[in-house]
Amino acid sequence: MVEATTVTVHRCRFVDHAPSAITSLAFPPTPLPPLKNKSRSLNTSKPRVRFGTLAIGHANGNIDLCEWSGSEKRLQSPQAWVIKKTLLGLYPSKVDSLAFIIRFPHELEPENVPSCFDLRLFSSGGGSELIEWDINRSSIRRTIGSHGGTIWCMAANPASTMLALGCEDGTVRLLSVVNDTLEHTRRFDRVKCRMLSIAWGPPIPRQTPQKQLNTPEDESSDEDDEDDWSDSWLVTGSPDSSLRKWDVATGRIIDRMGTDKIRGERTLVWTVGVLGDGTIVSGDSLGVVKFWDARTCTQLHSFKAHGADVLCLAIDPEGKAVYTAGVDQKVVQFTLVKTFGTDKGPLGFQGSSNRWIQAYGRRLHSHDIRALAIWPVYTPLPAAYRQHHPMDVAPVLASGGLDMTLAVTPAALPTSTIVKIVNPLETSTDTTFENSYQRRLAYSSGPSGTSSICLAQDANLLLCMREASLTVWRVSKKSDVDENELAQGVSGQEPEGRGWAKLLEMDLNVNSNLVASAISADGRWLVASDLFETKLFSLTTDLAGQLNPKRIRDFAKILLPHISTLSTVPSTGGIAFKFTPDSSKLIMTTSLSSYVLVIDLNSDRPQVLRRFDQHRQLDAFSQNRVIKGRLKERFNKPDVETEDSNGPPASDTNEQHDQQIDMSDSDNELDPVTPMVVNILRIAVSPDGQWLATSDDHMRTHIFNLDSMQHHCVLPSFPVPVQALTFDSINLNTLLMVFPDNSLHVYNVESRQFPTWWKDFSSSLPWRVTNAHDSILGATFDPKPPAEANRPQYLLLWGSTWICRLSLTDNKVTMRSRSKKRRREPVKGQTVHSHEEQFIDYKMITHYRPILFLDFLSNGELVIVERPLIDVLSTLPPPYFKPRYGAS
Repeated sequence: MVEATTVTVHRCRFVDHAPSAITSLAFPPTPLPPLKNKSRSLNTSKPRVRFGTLAIGHANGNIDLCEWSGSEKRLQSPQAWVIKKTLLGLYPSKVDSLAFIIRFPHELEPENVPSCFDLRLFSSGGGSELIEWDINRSSIRRTIGSHGGTIWCMAANPASTMLALGCEDGTVRLLSVVNDTLEHTRRFDRVKCRMLSIAWGPPIPRQTPQKQLNTPEDESSDEDDEDDWSDSWLVTGSPDSSLRKWDVATGRIIDRMGTDKIRGERTLVWTVGVLGDGTIVSGDSLGVVKFWDARTCTQLHSFKAHGADVLCLAIDPEGKAVYTAGVDQKVVQFTLVKTFGTDKGPLGFQGSSNRWIQAYGRRLHSHDIRALAIWPVYTPLPAAYRQHHPMDVAPVLASGGLDMTLAVTPAALPTSTIVKIVNPLETSTDTTFENSYQRRLAYSSGPSGTSSICLAQDANLLLCMREASLTVWRVSKKSDVDENELAQGVSGQEPEGRGWAKLLEMDLNVNSNLVASAISADGRWLVASDLFETKLFSLTTDLAGQLNPKRIRDFAKILLPHISTLSTVPSTGGIAFKFTPDSSKLIMTTSLSSYVLVIDLNSDRPQVLRRFDQHRQLDAFSQNRVIKGRLKERFNKPDVETEDSNGPPASDTNEQHDQQIDMSDSDNELDPVTPMVVNILRIAVSPDGQWLATSDDHMRTHIFNLDSMQHHCVLPSFPVPVQALTFDSINLNTLLMVFPDNSLHVYNVESRQFPTWWKDFSSSLPWRVTNAHDSILGATFDPKPPAEANRPQYLLLWGSTWICRLSLTDNKVTMRSRSKKRRREPVKGQTVHSHEEQFIDYKMITHYRPILFLDFLSNGELVIVERPLIDVLSTLPPPYFKPRYGAS
């Protein structure tokens, strides 16, 4: 068992970090089946289970891109979707609508899940401009005006060729996105009210002319595939108590459907959806969900399902269920059931028909629900071409709103339980929406899954970053504050000076939301940056104990000669910062040029000592893994060697291999002479300041020697990006890498190899850690002083709701064999544990939540920053509540 040690805990709840509300959710679509090759579209083989990227739009303008943390070989993942990167929005801004479009849909196989490299992302946020994002660079790629005022809604057609915008001036405008373009093509007839919601109708097979006799089939097949499907109509919802059906070819209204009114007031149709058979679903401000017949434009069903406005809806992957949500915090499920009539048919059998019913409702959130999305995504196709999804894996319903948390819920239908269904979230064995357990994914305190909190150990300072402001507190040492006060936590209502004191608060003039910040260990330097400019401050303390910042005005001019970008206006912004332990150097990674800069702070004027370009090298990719060698060399070599994740890392010993690639003046897509632009999100510096480790979103980790200012080696790529990097406080050459799927890897940077004990260490992690529902956010080693050499060393792993303390010894791992009396019943797609397993001595702590930051202040002092959800919700307006009894 883990030996008990006394640690003073600074339980900091005074940090007033406020996460942003969720306003939009989007999953990527799947390609439409081709009509020319029916064998591909009617493939009877079992489809492969894959999970798409989840885009989360926030009220502060940021967009989080989340990837599934599990592997393709394993159907279940307790951590579900984990933030891979964050697209920083302009300040101030918001995200109201999101839409994924496949860049080249004809290059993907039917029912294939597109990756981030295959997708284009569009967003709108209360303005008249549509934004297209560059997912690779994490920046805005282009903008285009709507020519019709504020964009209230948008939707992409199933073929990923058109984008429809609902505008303030009462028009629907179509934009063509074919072949990676973005241009206006059509404007529909104008009505006297704005468009609040929009949805495309089912596509129809295009009638292609017969081929000429002298034209070979193989020459015209590719051209015909581009015209397989055509869009016939779309539907919009308006604030004048009506829905309108539009003809896409002419831009005119086909028919109009009127909703209910109360006391002559207009009803707002906030959301619409279309099923494969043409059925239209609408949700309005009266809390009514209606089903309409698209052919006759008449009402089929009407349900008073909600107590207030219905703001969003989602459709089941098979089109047999509809989920609606809104202001009353409920998610209501509607299902399609068969009803048998009394009249007999011509053969003597009773006739049957389908009917929609209100099946079940659940309260998944504490405030308004603004967005719903379900995976796999539903595509409204005719019954003959309907896409089939795996029936043995439950769909996942994602929901978000004002309470800042994302809830994911298994949503299998009761009629689907004929076969054994796997719950991909591992919350329970139940998979139906009625009986399953939902999961709340913890909100991230910083962009790209990082923490917005930073600690200066020597100066006892705590830094918190928000969208456009910075706050610095001083945390008292354990000798200055009674230990009971520290253990209970310091409330923000208590007088300052008992455990903490606010020293500095700054509002910065920025163009986008802040992306990263850091404070040096001695408290003399503070740095913060948006996407476009890095601001460096020198901190001094006056006689009253307050911090006085002084900005280094020419810092951008110092960085500019060392940064070159493809844009006309170079950006000096940084995406990650790290000070060396002696506070003499600043390590920064640039946001739009992917450089690693080492900056000297000891001189009178900061100066750049070295610029590393290794992350800009053009690598090839195979099955989401990096192939060894640059792309330029790949064209000259017939064979390319792939790195083995378990083998030794490839070191750059050849000088010719380390040569830089010249910049190109073209701003087109990547080519053999254009460097790669990535996001270097993770930085770690060894306690002695000798080694530097950096990792990017392409799963590449580089090691640099800060003593010689040289590139040391590159590690093999891993299946998922690195979540956290940290060096051992005792063995300074040991690098620990933490991954979102709660796995670990250890690497010796000096010998350039993985230690022999790391396999036992990683494979013997406790089951409570590997299967924790919250992914690992960070790791830190116990700073054991030399005087306590006989005391075992500890490693702390922490997530949003848990802290795990692992015991480390001289041989790096202490394990004990424990025989399991009960063997768990194997679940399909889940790893089966052996009868005897190895367990690291550990202790799990779960009474701190949610945790935003954790690190050692000194030996025997631990800082834990919490932001309880109840404190965050107290800043919101009261939720919707309607008393049922005793109301006048």
